[in-house]
Amino acid sequence: MVSIEEMRRMALAFPEAVEQDHFGFPSFRVRKKIFATMRIPEKKAMVKLTPISQSVFCAYDKAIIYPVPGGWGKGGATFIELDKIGKRMFKDALTTAYCQTAPPKLAALVKPSKKTP
Repeated sequence: MVSIEEMRRMALAFPEAVEQDHFGFPSFRVRKKIFATMRIPEKKAMVKLTPISQSVFCAYDKAIIYPVPGGWGKGGATFIELDKIGKRMFKDALTTAYCQTAPPKLAALVKPSKKTP
């Protein structure tokens, strides 16, 4: 389970991430581009993924992670049920959304390093 405050803290921990209103919903942006939003009453997050990343995360459990209905979902917008998702899985999805939205130099600051054996 991920609380609203935990989501906010995770999202704002990314380089240059800011919170801003988006039609009455808190949104999280990097350089003016949204990578996630919160629907507080519904205890739900939306993360902006590519369609390929969306299919990978949705394979985890379609009752917890699923495309936003309509055209936005086909483009990768993905809902996550905050009261049902584990923290590690949520952080992975949020990090993916941030890295796919942020400029490459900022994304490189949070991507896991590839260690050579």
